Amino acid sequence: MKTWWKAAAVIVLLPLLVLAFLTQPPPLPSYAQTRARWQPSEAWAYDRNGVLLEEMRVNFATRRLGWVELKQIAPALITDVVASEDRRFQSHGGVDWLSVASAVRARFSSHAHRGASTLSMQVAGFVVPESAKPGQRGWIDKLRQMRAAWALEGGWSKDHILEAYFNLAGYRGEAQGIGAATRALFDKAPDALSPNEARLLTALLPAPQASASQIATRACRAAQAADCPALTIAAYLMLAHDARAALGPALAPHLSAHQLKVPGAKVTTTLDAAIQTTAIQALRHQLQSLGSARARDGAVVVLDNATGDVLAYVGGAGGASTASAVDGAGALRQAGSTLKPFLYAQAFEKGWLTTASILDDTPVALDTASGLYVPQNYDRAFKGPVSARTALAGSLNVPAVRTLLVVGVDPFRDRLWDLGYHGLTQDGAYYGYSLALGSAEVTLVEQANAYRALANGGRWSAVRMKVDDPHATPRAVMTPASAWLVSDILADASARTITFGQDSALRLPFWAAAKTGTSKAMRDNWCVGFTDRYTVAVWVGNLEGDPMKAVSGTSGAAPVWRDVMMALHAHRPGQAPARPSGLEAQQVRFANNIEPPRREYFIAGTGMAFAAAAPEAARRPHITNPVSGSIFALDPDIPMARQRMGVHVSGAVAGHRLLLDRHDLGAADSAPLIFPAPGTHLHAPPYCHKLSISWRSPH
Repeated sequence: MKTWWKAAAVIVLLPLLVLAFLTQPPPLPSYAQTRARWQPSEAWAYDRNGVLLEEMRVNFATRRLGWVELKQIAPALITDVVASEDRRFQSHGGVDWLSVASAVRARFSSHAHRGASTLSMQVAGFVVPESAKPGQRGWIDKLRQMRAAWALEGGWSKDHILEAYFNLAGYRGEAQGIGAATRALFDKAPDALSPNEARLLTALLPAPQASASQIATRACRAAQAADCPALTIAAYLMLAHDARAALGPALAPHLSAHQLKVPGAKVTTTLDAAIQTTAIQALRHQLQSLGSARARDGAVVVLDNATGDVLAYVGGAGGASTASAVDGAGALRQAGSTLKPFLYAQAFEKGWLTTASILDDTPVALDTASGLYVPQNYDRAFKGPVSARTALAGSLNVPAVRTLLVVGVDPFRDRLWDLGYHGLTQDGAYYGYSLALGSAEVTLVEQANAYRALANGGRWSAVRMKVDDPHATPRAVMTPASAWLVSDILADASARTITFGQDSALRLPFWAAAKTGTSKAMRDNWCVGFTDRYTVAVWVGNLEGDPMKAVSGTSGAAPVWRDVMMALHAHRPGQAPARPSGLEAQQVRFANNIEPPRREYFIAGTGMAFAAAAPEAARRPHITNPVSGSIFALDPDIPMARQRMGVHVSGAVAGHRLLLDRHDLGAADSAPLIFPAPGTHLHAPPYCHKLSISWRSPH
């Protein structure tokens, strides 16, 4: 009898032990662990004051936003979901035995099958998928779900279970979690849902891919046919929003694309949301004023001079842009005339030029390895002898090229590299004389930070884009005296009158230094300038590279620069920088009234009371036309008797004669008109030039 009892116990217990083993769920994480391992598909960028700038998707496998607490969910949605999915949720211990009994009875009757999964059972399947996946129908799987739900209820509160359900449930498409669902379907936060929207979202949960009519029918049934037409219309509108998923305020998409790489990351940038918004509005207004037929794209960067913090980073302003995803603030573009201040600063500090030195703004042709280089001014006119102050402030090209001849291309290229223009990876010979006019490609951030060095007395340090970026130790690139002289010129409205007139967008009601630039064929338009507190850099153009139409530095980028500067200094105007030691002031007169007398500033030891261009007698004689290497073609449509070539010589020509292939043409200052035969010829003396004459065949 005893043996039989033991055998019976084994027969009964062994299956129970096997069943217990088969239905044993794995250990369940705690609520805190579940929430800690929640990883959104998004990352967030904030400004320096904690204001949200950008919400950007980083993980494209599943769409998840931040974890939403129960108190952030509309009460109507909570009530509807509990009533629909698990109406006895608050009273059961993880398994609703009444629902289980109803499901069993329905299975063995002719009625449709009914589910008995509670919210606790579903959450257990979410947090440990291998324990019990929602929707499994095997009885062993159901028992495992039940045991997992009991274990969950033993360690979690009801509110935590309900909160986890809303965050872990899958909604329509790729949206997981209530935050992603309400954003995608209604463009709302979870706490802003209306009662009808809550009903529709509840009806969506059992079948996330259902059609609008199916969702509306289910919602009407749950609402007992209350206002079904409105629910039906709302269902169609809800699915029309599907995948829209509007994100955040979208204030800094281009900077965020660089900074946001890790899902769930929250990056605090150095940006100021108010300044960023001001820059966006100013740029957008200007692009709208210009019209898409003239310019479609632009970018703005604002720096704090003292810290190097990037206060605004606008890589584009949308609108008519055909390349809105491209970062205009970080793209390499031709610099135009914006590099000239650093060239003159280098010449000043070496003592090769002063602000009153006279430079020759007359046509020049330079012989290079690739042919003749003939720089032109923006207006195709020449001003003759001008001071270095006027040449820089008026952005004259020929004087800048002549200054580069003095400074040297390689030293100037090295200076630009030291100022952070790290796109200049070639040596000086690669860029040639056109480097003075900005043929090199630079970014707007590089431009802003180089000009910030001028504002800081010639000291350069890297910019900061995140609040936890280190503060770099500034290093001297220019002398304080040369930086101050250039800044003083760029702030001199009178000196720039020769090109920009008396009242341009560069003239502010307070001290500010600024420089414009336009690249070849009007593809890029720049305005970069600074006050004692801020540096603002603006680029306007077309990111696809096509030229702008009738847009100059003062009509394109400068109005944006002005608007931003005015907003930055609304409560405190910009102040002129203190004059550093090593400078002296002196009254200067100019020969032949080239420019009005004025009080000028000089590096100590280089001052002058009288400035004049070098007289012709002091210059070496030089053939200025034709230049060495010139090739001329005769036009068969013009009578031969009217086709002659003039010969011109500059400098001290007294006593010199012109020779062409050893044939005397007369005195060097006689400016003869000649008609050489086709072929190669040699002018000599005073200096030998090769001249090629080619014929064009008559029609």
